[in-house]
Amino acid sequence: MNKWLLTLLFVCIGALAYSQSYRQDSLQIIGYTVINYIGSHPQKIDVTKVFCDYCNEQQVDVIKKQAWSMTYDQRYAPENRIEEGERRLALFIRIAKKDFSKLNNEEGRRR
Repeated sequence: MNKWLLTLLFVCIGALAYSQSYRQDSLQIIGYTVINYIGSHPQKIDVTKVFCDYCNEQQVDVIKKQAWSMTYDQRYAPENRIEEGERRLALFIRIAKKDFSKLNNEEGRRR
């Protein structure tokens, strides 16, 4: 009985470790954006900063476009909407390492 319990414990620990594997094959990049609201309507979206130490200029531009697109999709969300002023958002963009390496090659022939 004790061996079965020990085996079950190792299987559960292995399953938990495997479920955290996204850290091994993906990168997480942080982007900061600002939405300017006037009269509860969004007027302008700006990407203020992208934190990516290992990105070149082309990759940062692609990530900025993705951050802008994500902010555009969230501009009317109730938790982001304000009456007047600026709403600052922090976005966490996760991208697979193999897709990240392709950003250099595909930027010139982007969709």
